[in-house]
Amino acid sequence: MAVATRPIPLGGSVPADTPHAISVSLPKWADNVGYEEGDKRVVGVMETGYPRFFIHRSIQKLAALCEAKFGRDNERCILLPSQRVAREAKAFLASQTISSRIVEFAVCPSQSLPSSSTSHNMDIIELQILLFDKENFPLAKSFWQHTGDGISSRMAEKALYLLGETPAGSTAASPTLDKDPGIRSSRNRHYSRYTTPLPSTSQQNAQQTGSTDDQIVEEENLTAELSTYLEERYGRNLPTFNAPLAKQALKRRIAGGLLPSDEGFGSADVTRGKGNSIVKEEDVYLYPGGMSAIWHAHDISRIARRAKGEKEGKSVCFGFPYTDTYKILSKWGPGCHFYGHGGAEDLAALEKTLETQNDGKILALFAEFPSNPLLRSPDLVRIRELADRYGFIVVVDETIGNFINVEIMEYVDIVVSSLTKIFSGDSNVMGGSLVLNPNGPHYDALKFVLDECYEDLYFAEDVVYMERNSRNYRERIRRVNDNAYDVTEYLHSRSLDSGPGDNKVIKKVWYPRYSSPETYEKARRLPTLGKGGYGGLFSLTFTSLEASQAFFDALQCAKGPSLGTSFTLASPYTILAHYLELDWAAQFGVEAGLVRISVGQEDGQVLRSWFEASVKAAEEAGARR
Repeated sequence: MAVATRPIPLGGSVPADTPHAISVSLPKWADNVGYEEGDKRVVGVMETGYPRFFIHRSIQKLAALCEAKFGRDNERCILLPSQRVAREAKAFLASQTISSRIVEFAVCPSQSLPSSSTSHNMDIIELQILLFDKENFPLAKSFWQHTGDGISSRMAEKALYLLGETPAGSTAASPTLDKDPGIRSSRNRHYSRYTTPLPSTSQQNAQQTGSTDDQIVEEENLTAELSTYLEERYGRNLPTFNAPLAKQALKRRIAGGLLPSDEGFGSADVTRGKGNSIVKEEDVYLYPGGMSAIWHAHDISRIARRAKGEKEGKSVCFGFPYTDTYKILSKWGPGCHFYGHGGAEDLAALEKTLETQNDGKILALFAEFPSNPLLRSPDLVRIRELADRYGFIVVVDETIGNFINVEIMEYVDIVVSSLTKIFSGDSNVMGGSLVLNPNGPHYDALKFVLDECYEDLYFAEDVVYMERNSRNYRERIRRVNDNAYDVTEYLHSRSLDSGPGDNKVIKKVWYPRYSSPETYEKARRLPTLGKGGYGGLFSLTFTSLEASQAFFDALQCAKGPSLGTSFTLASPYTILAHYLELDWAAQFGVEAGLVRISVGQEDGQVLRSWFEASVKAAEEAGARR
């Protein structure tokens, strides 16, 4: 049975009352438009947002303290985790003729901390502070957004703790927060009387032991020590000093798809890669987020090309990608060739480019399998053939497909993934991975660069959350596969694709079963886990914007950015990702009225009732036109 829920108010964290939540509630279509337009009705009540777009309150509080300590008049800063990342950010600003300076700040334990405190590892936090004139903050923030290499909210809270400060939200807002619209103070509760719409892993474990969150904590603000204790006792996190063990477990899980287990972190489940070698944990590299993994895949490809003494050519963006992937390829290096449909015609155009281009070899091809938000699957067999002929690197993002549902390793050189999504599920921690194909033609060169250049920037507390969350990912994927298959089958029956019908307003269901199924089939892992093995993400397009809005507004699930959550999550994707370029996106089938849905683990009948009500609302809106 589905857990009882109550709606999350506009601007609230998703999941509700989660201090490091990955999403934010934008429950109505107008709320999403208001967010994009900076409407104070919306931004004035937002407690949080997706971490690369909305800098967490605790990070902003720490940044304000750093600006007060090290900044000059008229300066602002962003906080970065290493000297190398800070130098990259400084170079990025310099490429736009913007000067900046770096200050290194070693945050040591404050004398005000209780000497008996043992819940926190007392290691020093080393921050790189990039300072610049405040009018250049939007450009500096774009580096933060595109690369995903800013410090994490948990790292900021640790630094604040060491300084004797409370996390933002526990006390009055910092000076920076007061100046920035769209952020307000809120209680910093790690647990809540309500969940929306499913309990997190920690809540489920507490329920299994006979305890409830209401019994553990009521409505008090938790101290850092108590919240850590609760996560380790009831959430069954590893202690943070075991972060190296958690990283090893994650690498093994990603390399071989380990099954969840309390002892030994599981046993081998699936084999990744074919040929003489299979993927080993030494071929897996962890990053603080999925975009960080993509940015570094691009970076190491460029370094490997330069190491060979070859001219660096453009990259290829094949298929309509998540927005920041295209921006990374456009802003770093000589640019990219963009093939936004990602089908057979684009493959023919790509081959012609490969035959005739004279501005250096193609560096690398980046694609998603399947793509976000249209769930189209590129022809990886054909792409591999072209890569072998012309010598470029193939980088594929498998976040949406996920390696339980698909096996793409034999076709690519690098696989990247956002662990933030279905691998975690709880929507409370960021993470990313980069995996090398040990049988790929570029393996030795890429491995050499990574061994020389890789920095482990994954913060210890984020690692232990990710390790805990991902223990049951296989069973979550099974449930999500089943639910999405059933929901999309119903929605497809109400679409024009299934044939004409009275009042039908759904034009198309974008889902691997219906979007380029022949190319998805080439990489689908058999036997499937659950129904179809198509994953939990799909999109809908409608005959009118009014129908889109009515459908979205009537939908009873959580609504906000992100995907792959254990609960169903919907968003008007094009509005959020491409609001300033709607006509451009529409050229590639990404219509302004597109609604993207990430299906969760709710009871099937509950899900069916939600979507039936939304379809009815959309059809009624269509009939009124």
